[in-house]
Amino acid sequence: MAQRHLDPTDPMAPVTGDALAGYLRAQATEFLRALRQHRETGTGDSLDAARALRRAARRISGSLHTFRPLLDPDWSEAMRPELAWLSGTLALEHAYASRLERLLNALHRLSGSAAFPVQGGTAAGDSHPPATAERGSLSVGAAKAGNLTVGAAKAGALLDRQLTLARTRAHSTALQALGSSRFHAVADKVALLASEVPLTATAAATELRPLAAAAEERLTDAVAALPLVTAGSPYNAEALIHGLSPEPAPHPQDAPWHQVRLLLRLHRYAREVLEGENNPVDVRLLAAGQALNRHRDASEAAAAAAAAARTPRIAPATAYALGVLHADQRHEVEAARFAFQQSWQKQAVGTP
Repeated sequence: MAQRHLDPTDPMAPVTGDALAGYLRAQATEFLRALRQHRETGTGDSLDAARALRRAARRISGSLHTFRPLLDPDWSEAMRPELAWLSGTLALEHAYASRLERLLNALHRLSGSAAFPVQGGTAAGDSHPPATAERGSLSVGAAKAGNLTVGAAKAGALLDRQLTLARTRAHSTALQALGSSRFHAVADKVALLASEVPLTATAAATELRPLAAAAEERLTDAVAALPLVTAGSPYNAEALIHGLSPEPAPHPQDAPWHQVRLLLRLHRYAREVLEGENNPVDVRLLAAGQALNRHRDASEAAAAAAAAARTPRIAPATAYALGVLHADQRHEVEAARFAFQQSWQKQAVGTP
């Protein structure tokens, strides 16, 4: 991490552009280490390397955003979208695999079965125990149980085909991206960043805390705009608005929550620049981030179930199972919002 030449026990000691340069050099080094690991190791380790690449790319990009007044503007504005492209491309394969696992585990739970056959091979979630969350309002009576069991098997097979195909395509896209001239250009710029950070002439004397505080303020304002009171209710009836719309657009309520998730990430990265990555993690921020990750995962899983339900000529039992699955994941969205509300209120109370 950066050498600040100040008393580390003094929380008000100045933190300047030198700290930002040290942080960016460290993240660039992590990026290059992960890239080397990805090229030298097998499939299993390459997944860890790709995750490390994404992690470093997100932190570099987030720091360029928060502290952009201290950096060469042309270089920074050219670098950020390339890092976002790389991180997003590498994340897709893992996202599809996790989504399939989440949906199949939910179908196991909702059908009351430990497992069910999935056409086209073993599902990603078959080696994992079913989710333990209870949703009493989604249980079906004896008259419906048979239909749901049959529908769950066919729904699982349909989701397995669709999401496995999407995962395979994402894997191919990631491999193509890592071999492209565009990626090599990004890697070359990161390699230069590991040795030289293009700071402005005044960065070495510029205090970072006001910029980090502005990032925190943007997060606070975005959270204040969320319907946290509604999210605390057992069931948010407003979440059903447009629920049966034929348009496959994202749920209208989800976008502000996704934005808060991104702003919370920027806030965490800014704190890392100020305090160092080795400092103790703020457990309240960690809990809030985990709740928002759950929200994102459940929202995307619900969208996948809805998209599968739009498949032409599927059986009524399959459509019914997918509808129950969609409702279950929207309930998970509400549960994640409630968990975020609880963690954020604790953070607000604990803030000096």
